Amino acid sequence: MRRRRSRFAEYLKVLKDKDAWWFMFFYAVTFGGFVGLASSLVIYFNTQYGLDPKMAGYFTAACVFAGSLVRPIGGNVADRIGGVKSLSVMYVFAAIFLAIVSFGLPEAWMALAAFVCAMLALGMGNGAVFQLVPQRFKKEIGVMTGLVGMAGGVGGFYLASSLGYSRQLTGSYQAGFLIFAALAVLALVGLTGVKTRWRTTWGAAHLTAAKI
Repeated sequence: MRRRRSRFAEYLKVLKDKDAWWFMFFYAVTFGGFVGLASSLVIYFNTQYGLDPKMAGYFTAACVFAGSLVRPIGGNVADRIGGVKSLSVMYVFAAIFLAIVSFGLPEAWMALAAFVCAMLALGMGNGAVFQLVPQRFKKEIGVMTGLVGMAGGVGGFYLASSLGYSRQLTGSYQAGFLIFAALAVLALVGLTGVKTRWRTTWGAAHLTAAKI
């Protein structure tokens, strides 16, 4: 019983730190976008372009494979140029390609190309987030991994639901994609707002050898 109370107290302590909420939000956008698209694209390709379920599944698998493959590459890039810079670029590209697909590209292969680019950005963004988290929460990394992972799951549920509601209410997926593109922009704005503080406190050169 004492162990469980201690664990719960650790979560409460971490949640009092505003940086924990920032990381949860950043991952909700990157991993949430990845999971949400992965769970929605089969239906999207089927209803939007009339692809049969088998072909829609192949298209979706290509997107998921691309996003999964580059996650470690995203971490490596973040190690080289800094997690903040890498994540910022990924948010820009994710927002651009999600906005592009929202307008309903005329051919399925065009949508596939745009989704692959979006998934590449989101997948690399996942790696960038977890390049930063251990630098900030060295002692609470286990707790933060759980919280950040939970936020990613919530983000995925939101995107899948928003696409469904958008289709149901408007007859189009556009609003759902545009809202999520806006969330990527909001994450970029938030990251821009905290990066100076991060680089002059826990991410300062005299405190860590990692690039922030």
